[in-house]
Amino acid sequence: MFTSILLPVDLSAPESWRKAAPVAIKMARDDGAALHVATVMPDYGMSVVGSYFEADFEQKALHKIGEELSAWVVEHVPEGVEVHPHVLHGTVYDQIIGAADRLGCDAIVMGSHRPELKDYLLGPNAARVVRHARQSVFVVRGE
Repeated sequence: MFTSILLPVDLSAPESWRKAAPVAIKMARDDGAALHVATVMPDYGMSVVGSYFEADFEQKALHKIGEELSAWVVEHVPEGVEVHPHVLHGTVYDQIIGAADRLGCDAIVMGSHRPELKDYLLGPNAARVVRHARQSVFVVRGE
């Protein structure tokens, strides 16, 4: 059914992937699909904020996150599943949607949480991905 699946994970928030990862892995295994696991390092938001960091901070941070993502993949994705880790940088929902398009994914599997009042006003990343992605999006509710 699917040939390429994107699983966005927040390495600092296990609730973002605890229930979604097994679903994405099962879908990839059952369909023989490639599994793309992505994490996003948010940007500074304002250039003035970036001026407080060392010049090579972003490159070092991206490299460190890449190592952490590779370790996560080894720990959580079983052998026999074709898996590709990706470290993205920017606005979370934009990066997820862009990666799904660039990688030719036909499905996105992501975790979500029960919305809080602020989410109804601002919109969580999962809601934005659901609204704007061209792919089928499976939202797996957490605790």
